[in-house]
Amino acid sequence: MITVLLLMVAGILAGLWLGKFPSIMKVNDRLISWAIYLLLFLLGVSVGTNEKVIQSLDSIGLQALLLTVGALAGSIATGWIIYRVFFHLDNN
Repeated sequence: MITVLLLMVAGILAGLWLGKFPSIMKVNDRLISWAIYLLLFLLGVSVGTNEKVIQSLDSIGLQALLLTVGALAGSIATGWIIYRVFFHLDNN
């Protein structure tokens, strides 16, 4: 946990300094995208090698779909409420 926090603080400090160089930040954005793709691929490899997960994929799939729909609906509702409370300008 300390390692994660130290890495986060180091990233914030590096970001404060590197933010002055827009070309480096563009490269950083691309690296972030590729890192996310790599993590998703490795997650897929991990799921694919877990026989228990693969064998019960049909029931897990239904639960995952329900959780995804619930999370999506909650996020949209929360975003709508936040927009209405904090950002909606009254036209009157």
